[in-house]
Amino acid sequence: MKQKVWSAVLALLFCMSCCLSVFAAERQYENLTDLGLSSQSAILMEEDTGTILYEQNSHEALPPASVTKVMTLLLIYEGERDGAFDWTDTVQVSEHAASMGGSQVFLEEGETQTAADMTKCIAIASANDAAVAMAEFLAGSEEAFVQKMNERAKELGMEDTHFVNACGLDADGHVTSAYDIALMSRELMKNFPEIQEYTTTWQDSIIHKTRRGEETFGLTNTNKLIQWYDGATGLKTGSTGNALYCLSGTAERDGMHLIAVVMAAPDFKVRFQEVMRLLDYGFANYTLEKGREKGYAVGEVAVDKGMEDTVTAVTAEEISVLTPKGADSKWETRTELLSAVEAPVQAGTKVGELVYLRDGAEVGRAEVVTAEDVEKINIDTMLRRMLDRWC
Repeated sequence: MKQKVWSAVLALLFCMSCCLSVFAAERQYENLTDLGLSSQSAILMEEDTGTILYEQNSHEALPPASVTKVMTLLLIYEGERDGAFDWTDTVQVSEHAASMGGSQVFLEEGETQTAADMTKCIAIASANDAAVAMAEFLAGSEEAFVQKMNERAKELGMEDTHFVNACGLDADGHVTSAYDIALMSRELMKNFPEIQEYTTTWQDSIIHKTRRGEETFGLTNTNKLIQWYDGATGLKTGSTGNALYCLSGTAERDGMHLIAVVMAAPDFKVRFQEVMRLLDYGFANYTLEKGREKGYAVGEVAVDKGMEDTVTAVTAEEISVLTPKGADSKWETRTELLSAVEAPVQAGTKVGELVYLRDGAEVGRAEVVTAEDVEKINIDTMLRRMLDRWC
């Protein structure tokens, strides 16, 4: 009975930790000032904690244009991580992929490129044809890939989103919001920082491989932030007749990563100007502070029926906490630990959480896990302990 109770408690704690990323992304500061944005929708989010620093109509569902490709890129990188393909794999262009209009690198039906070069075309040149080719490569068809996009959006809590295609061309019902774009941008940049190899590249090239032979094709980044803004790291532009001008822009300074999104900006330059305004606002008003380092010992947890009476509890990760600049606030931590666990215990078993408080309000949590294995007690050790108590 006792074991069942602890199992239930551990399960509850696990569920709470799974919900933490969503909780973090919902934390929000009030806008300190009106930035006077002309874009229809906007948001500024701190990447590490998911805290919203500024927002304006951030949940309005609007056409995102090629900012859609943030989700396409996320699924590509997750697919490679999970072993679905290798970057050196060959991707063949279908008639459907080659037929994409708008922003493209003019891939031809039957042409082949490596998965890495296709991804480079998407990230740098916003290539619709490459995006659809990779969608078909990963899921068999663009339709099947779009289903995966919508499933992943649901997992991320993107409630304002419905995708219809993999590249962002105008289509009925193809919408998302600035908030949802920030969520998927955060997931991509936080988990796959290697994408910055492409998103910070101004110019590159691919080799077209067609029946006519090989031909070098130049790529120029559609995101002017990487030339105009100090610390810019990405991410994705978009523009169509229905969407007007959109941008998810990311930047890093002094260890703090920000995500600024604008949708339906009135012209090409305004989207960059207003994203830079949002980023300036964030860097000017907030700072990121590190919590306890990974492996920091916070206490001991009793072990029932174990070779050891207790096991050390340590932080599983180092978390960051966002603080307004100039705030005269006091830091505290509170440790929440299970009173006991039953052997055998494996290192890394969750036994609680370290809660971070600022001025008495919770601002973050870190998992606490066991530092070492504890085997179940054997008969000899049990008898020896009993004799020690009796003698």
